[in-house]
Amino acid sequence: MNVFLYVLDTLADWEISYLTSEINSGRYLKKNIEKPKIIKIGKNLKSIKTMGGMEITPDICVKDIKAREGDLLILPGADTWLNGDNNEILNFVNENVNSNLTIAAICGATIGLANIGFLNEIKHTSNSLDYLKMICPNYKGEKYFCNQPIVICNNIITATGLAPLEFTYEKLKKVNIMESNTIEAWYYLYKTREDKYFFELLESIK
Repeated sequence: MNVFLYVLDTLADWEISYLTSEINSGRYLKKNIEKPKIIKIGKNLKSIKTMGGMEITPDICVKDIKAREGDLLILPGADTWLNGDNNEILNFVNENVNSNLTIAAICGATIGLANIGFLNEIKHTSNSLDYLKMICPNYKGEKYFCNQPIVICNNIITATGLAPLEFTYEKLKKVNIMESNTIEAWYYLYKTREDKYFFELLESIK
């Protein structure tokens, strides 16, 4: 499977780091599976600078995405979702909402989706309902808004910017690249910081 990671200026580094680290290292993935490939996509091939000052160069442009069943598209938070530079990826999401592609958006990315009316008829969350209504003139999805850290609606995952761990947990379950007991131990280790989950995690990958 492919993990398509959209990269844009001011990308919130911490919102993607759990997932990219685990996929790249492969340390807790299921045995005998092909490691997912992380493909960085951009509006063009110019490097972007994250909120933390790291430079990331896209591998491909949005127009070159060739998604297959079971692939994952990650839309991370950033301060630049409403500046008009990201319309191509937002259009791609609109066109692929009914496909077997899992679309996962967090923080500012949910605002980008709300601004094009994408969230008007599906259950979702974001950083704040009042903020969505204030800055997104095309947003009419108030009755579908859930005041929760993360919401899953079919193949769409939305999360607040305060839930990067939960966001990763749900993506890992959705794409099924870890054993279920591994995912649970991994999540609760980071959530609770209790030693017992570290040993459960080690035991799960034997």
